[in-house]
Amino acid sequence: MYELMQAGENTFYINCPSKIGVYRTSSEEVWLIDSGNDKDAGRKIQKILDQQGWKLKGIINTHSNADHIGGNTLLQDRLKCPVYSTPMENAVIENPILEPSFLYGGYPFQKLRNKFLMATPSKAQDITQAQLPEGMEIFPLGGHFWQMIGVKTPDNIYFLADSVFSETILDKYHISFNYDVTAYFKTLDFLETLEGALYIPAHAEPTEDIRPLVEANRKKSNEILEKLLSICQSPKFFENILNSIFEEYSLTMDYGQYVLVGSTIRSYLSYLYDSGKVESFVENNYLLWKTVVAK
Repeated sequence: MYELMQAGENTFYINCPSKIGVYRTSSEEVWLIDSGNDKDAGRKIQKILDQQGWKLKGIINTHSNADHIGGNTLLQDRLKCPVYSTPMENAVIENPILEPSFLYGGYPFQKLRNKFLMATPSKAQDITQAQLPEGMEIFPLGGHFWQMIGVKTPDNIYFLADSVFSETILDKYHISFNYDVTAYFKTLDFLETLEGALYIPAHAEPTEDIRPLVEANRKKSNEILEKLLSICQSPKFFENILNSIFEEYSLTMDYGQYVLVGSTIRSYLSYLYDSGKVESFVENNYLLWKTVVAK
C-alpha cells in the first residue's frame, strides 16, 4: 500500500485505496492528482516525494470527497503547495462540513462528522487559473459529485477519479455514490470515446481498455433503476424504499451507509421522476413515490 508505480514516461500513481496520480514535469518537480484520505496519507505521500527527491508543484483535486482531499492540509502546510479544483468542489475543500451536511440534508450529528465524510480544510484555487504542465488536459466527469474532473497527462494516460468503480466493489456494495444520474450516464458514454494508453480510475485497477468497466457500471446503475421501479409498484415512503434496497442487496446499515446510499437513492428517484417513470405526491403529510403505469 502507498507504493509508487510507474505508468508512463513521466506519469506515476501511488497505489492506495483512492489512487493518487503523480506527474513529473522535470527531474525535480511533480504535480499530484488527489491526496488520499487523511493526514497519514499526506505523510506517506511526502515520504515518497522525499525519497525521489521531488518538489511538489501543486495538487489537482478531481473532486472534494474526503478520501480524495484528506492529505491536502498536511501537504499544503508543510510544502506550501497550491491546491486546484473546480468552483463547487473548492467550496467543499475549503469548508468540508458541507459534505456531510449535503449528504444528511441538515447539520450533521456527531457520528457523521468524521474523516471519512469530512476532511480538514485547505485553501483551494480555481483550476482554470493553474499554470498546468504543458500538454496536461482537464475534462469534466459529471455525475458522481458536483463538478468532478478527470486529468489526462501528456503520456496519454487518463486519471478518471470516481467515474467508474471496480467490479469487485460493485459486486460487494452494489450502490456507488451518485449525485446526478443523467450526467453520470453521459460521462459513461464519454469514457467509451476516449483513446488513451492507460486509464486509472481511483477505485479500480489501471486498464488499457476502459469499456468493459464502463459497461459493468452502466449495467449496475440500470439494475438499481429497475429495482426501484419494482419496489415502487405501490406507493412507498422514502424510508421504506431505502429499507427495501438494503434488504434486496443484503447491505448493512450504519450511519455512513445511511447517508451515502440514501442520498444516491434520492438521486435515482429524481432521475426516474424527471424521466416520467415514477411520480411523487404528498398524502397525509407524507411524501410518497410510485411507479407510473404505462398506458
